[in-house]
Amino acid sequence: MQYSSLTYTSTTSMTIRFRGRDVHRGRGRANASVGGARGGGGLHGLPDTNRGRGGTLTSFRGGDRGSSRGLATRGSLLRGRGRAGIFMHGQPADIDPRIANNSDKALVAAFNPAGLASDPDSHLRPDFGTEGREIKLRTNFFPMQLAPDPQGQNLKLYAYHVHITPAIGTLRRVKRRIYDLAERTITWAQAGMTGKVVHDNDARLFSSFLLPQPLTIRVPYYDEGERGPARQGDRVYTLMIVFVQEIDTGQLASYLAGQMQYRNYNASPVIAALTLILTHLPTKTGVVVNRNRYFSPQIAQPFRLGGGIEAWNGIYASVKATYKQLMLNAEVYIAPFYTPGNMVFAMTAFRDVSLATTMGRFFQGVRAETTHLGYRKVVICRGVASHTARDSFNAPEYGLITVEEYFRRKYNIQLQHPDLQLINVGGQTENYQPAELFDIVPGQPSRKRLADQQVIVMSSVGCQPPNVQGETTVTQIRHQFGLDVIWPELESFGITISPDMAVIPGRILSKPGITYASSVAPSVNDQAAWNLVGVKFAVGAQLDNWAVLVIKDNVRVEFAGASDRDLHEVVSAFRHMCNASGMHVTADPTYATAQLPRRDSEAFDPIRQEAIKTIKDTLLSIKPKPTLIFVMLANEDKAIYEGVKHLCDVRLDVATVCAQSGKIRRRNPHYLANVVLKVNTKLGGINHRLDADGGKWLHGELTMVVGIDTSHPSPDSAVGCPSIAAVVASIDNDFTQYPAILEIQNSRIEMITNLRDMMVDRLKLFQKKNNGKLPERILIYRSGISQSHFNHLREVERPLIIEAFKAVSSGAPYRPRFTIVVCSKSRHVRFYPTEQDDATRNGNPLPGTVVDRGITAIYDFDFFLQSHGSGTQGIPRPTHYYVIHDEIRYSADKIQGITNALSYMYAGATQAISVASPVYYANAACQRGRCYLRKLLYGNVGEGGTTTSGTQTGSENATEMDVMQEARRLWGWGVAGAGLKETMFYL
Repeated sequence: MQYSSLTYTSTTSMTIRFRGRDVHRGRGRANASVGGARGGGGLHGLPDTNRGRGGTLTSFRGGDRGSSRGLATRGSLLRGRGRAGIFMHGQPADIDPRIANNSDKALVAAFNPAGLASDPDSHLRPDFGTEGREIKLRTNFFPMQLAPDPQGQNLKLYAYHVHITPAIGTLRRVKRRIYDLAERTITWAQAGMTGKVVHDNDARLFSSFLLPQPLTIRVPYYDEGERGPARQGDRVYTLMIVFVQEIDTGQLASYLAGQMQYRNYNASPVIAALTLILTHLPTKTGVVVNRNRYFSPQIAQPFRLGGGIEAWNGIYASVKATYKQLMLNAEVYIAPFYTPGNMVFAMTAFRDVSLATTMGRFFQGVRAETTHLGYRKVVICRGVASHTARDSFNAPEYGLITVEEYFRRKYNIQLQHPDLQLINVGGQTENYQPAELFDIVPGQPSRKRLADQQVIVMSSVGCQPPNVQGETTVTQIRHQFGLDVIWPELESFGITISPDMAVIPGRILSKPGITYASSVAPSVNDQAAWNLVGVKFAVGAQLDNWAVLVIKDNVRVEFAGASDRDLHEVVSAFRHMCNASGMHVTADPTYATAQLPRRDSEAFDPIRQEAIKTIKDTLLSIKPKPTLIFVMLANEDKAIYEGVKHLCDVRLDVATVCAQSGKIRRRNPHYLANVVLKVNTKLGGINHRLDADGGKWLHGELTMVVGIDTSHPSPDSAVGCPSIAAVVASIDNDFTQYPAILEIQNSRIEMITNLRDMMVDRLKLFQKKNNGKLPERILIYRSGISQSHFNHLREVERPLIIEAFKAVSSGAPYRPRFTIVVCSKSRHVRFYPTEQDDATRNGNPLPGTVVDRGITAIYDFDFFLQSHGSGTQGIPRPTHYYVIHDEIRYSADKIQGITNALSYMYAGATQAISVASPVYYANAACQRGRCYLRKLLYGNVGEGGTTTSGTQTGSENATEMDVMQEARRLWGWGVAGAGLKETMFYL
């Protein structure tokens, strides 16, 4: 192996470049539990700890899903949870007069005479719901007031655009520093801007008065830690502040009041301005992540997660427009940051935790500082080499020399960790340096996938009881938004924020009736959960040809093999549970064992190709081909789990259910029952039904219920990795079976481009299963769409659905009525009961809590519903439902009742879940599709294979076309085999 080429970039710094092998990426240590986020990167929320994944049968999903969904969780960073209880119990809880006087009801009633509420495209609210028991709730919305100007007129804001020259691109850190320095200039003060303007450290600036024009500010630049500009004229930036418009808040007031002529008023500019004003203080004093999340280590001591990551406490904040009231929606938030300190400690910590990425990717983009050149220098880490300081290179003044010896001679530095990998801190050219000379700069959020154990720690830290969570939110509002001190910017703009949460009306909907075989109805408790004791499935499936696959991966808790006595006892217990639950398991299984190659004998392989090949060969040896394979996983290695699903779904066309050997060998009845729930559903059985009253609004006409979702690649996926679209649709009158169709499409496209054909496929399957009849009405739940895309959805997806109706029937025109309800997990909305009778034992809202007044849309048809129980930890999140097209013309009570009832129809649990089951199924189908693209989603494709054309898709030269070509090869025809395509294989 030849190493060469040391080149000087100056007399005080040097660049080391090695040649001969790939050194741009460190690999870290392989570990059986490598895996991570179940979907998009960035600062997304962890899954609700009570998402209905097992009910009283525990939250087990049979090993069939990876844990963790993202990188951040909400909650207080306080150690210890405190005693659970009602937030602000005993304190006055008076509903705001704007709601208490029912003027909002009068407004909605006025919509109907206008003839607008009957228009399916108007999406105006038809009425408010009345079903259920009325309650009062506190919510994490804080009322805001805008004071009139000194002349008693409506508050006016003055918007400006800031041109920075020379242009600096997207370097936000530099822009922030430029503004810090600009605020210290005499020009800034002379213009009267101190304490009276706010900005976004970029191009937007708002003032409470008219600024002089033209206005130019000259800023000599120097970094933090430096004493001043190096020399006169060195790095000078100019800010040219140009007037854009005057924003009069009078029209906003008319919009908030619900005046119909202002219904299409675009409130976004003034809302954006007000949000910028309110968040100016936390922006200046902390770290901003994803625009509306604000963090500061001064709020609470960061919590170490291990692996070079720590959790910071912060707050989400956004201004919302509600009926006759602006609100600040705020929620405590926890996010992962790089632990500051020497790079050596960070690299060592990385190795000690099973992270879901390589070391090179983990440190890519991290800013670090060094002083070994005699002054402070901040650099960006571009990657980690496979070389160490023990390796040699050619230095002009020394010849062939080790890096360790070079630093001893050149800088009189004796390296303490010469065996540690070098880091690349170069720009256009590679520049490898010893890691121990660099310290990670504080305040850097991590957007990399977290290891499972880190996610667990963050989740536990964030799970505060409601009273503690509420107090933390209120405390942070006071601290972060300057309510405890005089804040000149807020004062100059005439904005005040209430320190108390808003009190709004809510209702608790009745639980729908659940029935099993022979109309036996279990008792549903106050957590919306029940159990299988004494009941049998409504329709039990037949299982007479099945196999058990034991995967051995050199783990202590795994089964010894096909002849393991414990294994046979587990299988016997499973079979007994199946029959006791109403299934018909008539034959013994075939047993097979797959001994996987040792991980340390493989090259770094995040998709474990050799292991999956071993499993494939083992499965192909089973004769005859089984209907179902019960897979005993050796451990939590997601590469194996996802590889098995890809193999069996796409290549072998055989149903699978997975369990972890270490858990199932305990033969816990709850664990086994959860597996049985999924098996019965996968094989076409029906676990439970809604009773006649619970399903009253679903029957009467032949109805199909649809769930639609999309899943997008994370930031560290291969560039061009496609998005996944899923459509599930009911095929029976019990609304229990939802087969799915999955497709891939161009990366990060929100709208489903082939929705027409996917809907045609679902309609034809419905027709096949219903004696040639097509549905008379279709209720569609659409997930994965933000409110800013609603109009786009109406313009793009709605016409595709109508085209599907035209294409599905060759005879008389087919045109069913259909309604589209967009649903999203309300990540930043929390409800706090005011009375113990309206709450669970730990102070959370009861299942069935619905809110459609006080914080909902002024004109549009939406509501919040918390259908599920809260468990023992944390605070449940409601789901936000938004009716954007309604030909069926549901009343508020009907759509809320249907949605609540469907939340009890998830086949994989014996409790209500947090969303309507079709949405959950569509999401589960998308997650299954991610298994098929693991190689690309984890961005490590260069170390796992090539495209069909031979291009290394993980290399720096791979194009988006190469990645899509590889995605299509991995995807194949999707789940197209006769054995699975009409089943709920994804459960």
